[in-house]
Amino acid sequence: MSLPSFLLDILVCPQCHAALAESGQGDETELRCTGESCGLVYPVRDGIPVLLVDEARRPS
Repeated sequence: MSLPSFLLDILVCPQCHAALAESGQGDETELRCTGESCGLVYPVRDGIPVLLVDEARRPS
């Protein structure tokens, strides 16, 4: 499920306030921080971004 583009325009990483980019497909959609020093990956569950730093994972 793809998020609407207007939503991606206003969402930012809660850790570093950099823009977020959508990655993944279908039920495995994630939002990846575009900040060079941060790079956290936030899950999207049932079409709702979970923008909690405690729920994010570091990229592998």
